[in-house]
Amino acid sequence: MTTTLTTRSGALADGFPLGTMQFGGRADAVESRRMYDAARAAGLNHFDTAVRYTQGEAEKLLGGFVRPERDKIFLATKVAYAGGCGRENIRAQFDVCRSQLRMDEVDLLYLHRWDNETELEETFSTLAELQEAGQIRHIGVSNYAAWQVMKAQAVAQSLGTRIDVIQPMYNLVKRQAEVEILPMAMDQSMAVCPYSPLGGGLLTGKYAAGGTGRLTEDPMYTSRYGQDWMHKAAADFAGLAREQGVAPATLAVAWVAAHPAKPRPIISARSAGQLAPSLAAIGFDLSPELYARIAALTPTPPLATDRLEEQ
Repeated sequence: MTTTLTTRSGALADGFPLGTMQFGGRADAVESRRMYDAARAAGLNHFDTAVRYTQGEAEKLLGGFVRPERDKIFLATKVAYAGGCGRENIRAQFDVCRSQLRMDEVDLLYLHRWDNETELEETFSTLAELQEAGQIRHIGVSNYAAWQVMKAQAVAQSLGTRIDVIQPMYNLVKRQAEVEILPMAMDQSMAVCPYSPLGGGLLTGKYAAGGTGRLTEDPMYTSRYGQDWMHKAAADFAGLAREQGVAPATLAVAWVAAHPAKPRPIISARSAGQLAPSLAAIGFDLSPELYARIAALTPTPPLATDRLEEQ
């Protein structure tokens, strides 16, 4: 059974998390508030942020929105994208998180990426101490390979704790997680909160229609989604969405959520209007036949073994 995430008041936090990477940046304070309110109106209670999002403005805004109803919200943040996963850096960045959020604790603290230089015992003993002090409830990792998760999990368990949540990249044109990460999560009863279900906006259809955004303005996203086959798949996907009479963003989020690992895709946008199609994926009835048609638009990643005769 997948790890159960609950708010401090005991409500399940099993819906889609709202990601706040654009709060205080592409989304100003007013639009960020509108997105928060739209998410709450849709029944969402899980919010995801990070210490470095928009130079700290994301945490400052989200903290202000959450505080009046703190016990009803499942709050996740991330540290150690930069500076490594040593004790001093984790604690220093988490102190910044708490200052920006104006809160003493969070429900879930992720390590933002793998650190090959720091001993895992130092990293996870630090997280265990924060947990013991009541400053975090759950431990998560983001951008880890499956072998890295399992190596870290062994150390965490030796310290009397565990990794409860993983946050990989996963969408229709980025399917590597299907090979080992998602099966591992199912085996280990880890909750999966994948980011970028819309492929940086590629799967909304706007780029096929000549639109602009992160894929045309941000070199990182241009590189990440720059292969011709991805744009061809996105155009075909938009056509399938039109055939079904549904927004491509709705279908993209619903497809990620329909994987057997039961992922909880992190949805995000720069306005409430842009967020609406992703919110519409909540409860969307994606048939097995439509799921398969969508999956067929992009290459299924090869299995983790060459012994295909044993599959």
